[in-house]
Amino acid sequence: MQDKWEFYKDGEKKWRWRRTASNGRIVGASTQGYVNKADCEANARINGWKG
Repeated sequence: MQDKWEFYKDGEKKWRWRRTASNGRIVGASTQGYVNKADCEANARINGWKG
């Protein structure tokens, strides 16, 4: 089963991503918030997101 990727806004209204394995464990997350969703997605691609 594939990992689940989530894109969401944090408390400061900045975009972040989170990668959750099929067993429910978080296996990756952005270390910073991004003003633009496109920048957040670009960072997720570097970390394995296929888009």
